[in-house]
Amino acid sequence: MSPTAHSASDQKTTGLARVLGSATAGIAEISVFHPVDTISKRLMSNHTRVTSAHQLNQVIFKNAAMEPFFKRVFTLFPGLGYAACYKILQRVYKYGGQPFANEFLVKNFRDEFDSLFGPKNGKALMSATAGSLIGIGEVVLLPLDVLKIKRQTNPESFKGRGFLKIITDEGFGLYRGWGWTMARNAPGSFALFGANSFAKEYIFGLKDYTQATWTQNFVTSIFGASASLIVSAPLDVIKTRIQNRNFDNPQSGFTILKNMFKNEGITSFFKGLVPKLLTTGPKLVFSFAMAQSLIPAFDKLMKK
Repeated sequence: MSPTAHSASDQKTTGLARVLGSATAGIAEISVFHPVDTISKRLMSNHTRVTSAHQLNQVIFKNAAMEPFFKRVFTLFPGLGYAACYKILQRVYKYGGQPFANEFLVKNFRDEFDSLFGPKNGKALMSATAGSLIGIGEVVLLPLDVLKIKRQTNPESFKGRGFLKIITDEGFGLYRGWGWTMARNAPGSFALFGANSFAKEYIFGLKDYTQATWTQNFVTSIFGASASLIVSAPLDVIKTRIQNRNFDNPQSGFTILKNMFKNEGITSFFKGLVPKLLTTGPKLVFSFAMAQSLIPAFDKLMKK
């Protein structure tokens, strides 16, 4: 088969460039967006209908709801240490790891994707599939995510215990909800990298995704982030509710699913979606666009 019959391959970047670019994006993201993430998690964890500004204030600021504004703002930074560790590792793994998975698929399955979907669609779908595979493996970081969410939404569950004490006490209990996490990550990451790649193919006509400008990365990241958040929203709500409960009061995802249907209705599976699109969406767009721009920039810098 001639080279033109194949989907085009992106220029390879070094592993170090992928780590540095992704880590820098993660650090920038956590510095700017941690309070926003706390608000989103507290809204998703809320089981009641919010019908007034007073109730919204109670949900977001909890026991500090009646404190002065600046004191309330500082309550949005719980679990920052866990969040920093988790987010930086997650971004390095996800943004830095997806190109490796994509290169594996290109090397071993490019002909199959091209013949089934055509060269342009095949390339975008390989990127999406690589993202999905990486998203499934992200479950290894689940304990840090669990501790971050509990600090944000249910700090009483720590009962004065430190990190090492919790690890010792809870063990594999910190992987509670791992199945739901994988179920959320697979389609979510597929949509993130897939929509991003399709936008690069069909909006900007890029042959090499690593040559995208900052503006192109920003625009295509909007498509990817929006698709990812919408697709993963129902499973994300279930995952968050599993993880934010007390350590000694676990509840299965199926029980939560049943209770949500019974007590809150179908719309409960999309609780927090609009705030998440308005808050987590920009966060994801910011870090994804930054990583896609910084990785080739670091690569060029190190090759000089």
